Amino acid sequence: MKITVLDGYALNPGDISWQQFKELGEFTLYDRTPPEDSAEIIRRIGSSDVILLNKVPITKKIVVACPNLKYIGVLATGYNVVDLEACRSAGITVTNIPAYGTDAVAQFTFALLLEICSQVGRHNASVHKGDWQKSPDFTYWLQPLTELKGKTLGLIGYGAIAQAVAEIAHAFKMEVVYWNHRSKEPQAPWIKQLSLEKLLAKSDVVSLHVPLFPETEKIINERTLAQMKMGSILLNTSRGGLLDETAVSVALSKGKLAACGVDVVSQEPILADNPLLHAKNCWITPHIAWAPSETRGRLMAIAVENLTAFLQGTRQNVVS
Repeated sequence: MKITVLDGYALNPGDISWQQFKELGEFTLYDRTPPEDSAEIIRRIGSSDVILLNKVPITKKIVVACPNLKYIGVLATGYNVVDLEACRSAGITVTNIPAYGTDAVAQFTFALLLEICSQVGRHNASVHKGDWQKSPDFTYWLQPLTELKGKTLGLIGYGAIAQAVAEIAHAFKMEVVYWNHRSKEPQAPWIKQLSLEKLLAKSDVVSLHVPLFPETEKIINERTLAQMKMGSILLNTSRGGLLDETAVSVALSKGKLAACGVDVVSQEPILADNPLLHAKNCWITPHIAWAPSETRGRLMAIAVENLTAFLQGTRQNVVS
């Protein structure tokens, strides 16, 4: 059996092992494959029975050109890069990796929020620059700092990650509310479900935890931003397409939003003309909430389990 990894570097730049996959068949690893070059994708797949990928798109054209293909393992939770209908028609099994990074993403959501509220990075840089040595007082701060206790956190979405974020917020003695596209019972007595409009109006911090669907695309836009509190904070560790980035940039410049922290943007890698790059009080990280070594090791282990289950004739995390 031939196993080909089309873009393995993001998951594993060398600090974890592919050995378990190597033990399952003839193994070929490509760190990166040009996503726009379907001819090269087809060439690299060749006669492979199994391919593993993260962001390389698998279209109907590629499926038709690779008749030996039996299994596609997506090394991520999202699988919109694969034409599932074409795979079903060709009898190809497609799997994904759900729920591997819940705690890591929840942790990172609060890393963004704490950086915005406590400004650790900015003050660390100031001290190392010599500002504290020159200070006439024992302390100083470069801008107002924010205590989270008593603030309201509004979660847009109420899946596993949002629920983990809620637990952290509760530990900080925040009030927690949520909106979900389908009504969903709260998992604790201290959290309350609201309409989206009421959540936006009430929340000091709004954090996004929904998938990117047509109905959630640009859910944060000029209209919904207008419904938010003056000086609120916006966080996005879910999908970049949930934001109208131009509208968010304008809201930051006008002070409607006091700050924004995002780990994802509409097109990745980020484009030079992305309006968030030059927005006031906007923290941007390069899609790393999922990337602790422990989390990636867990992802790799689940990917091996998925393929092993397929080879044994059972189903695990099948999405096709």
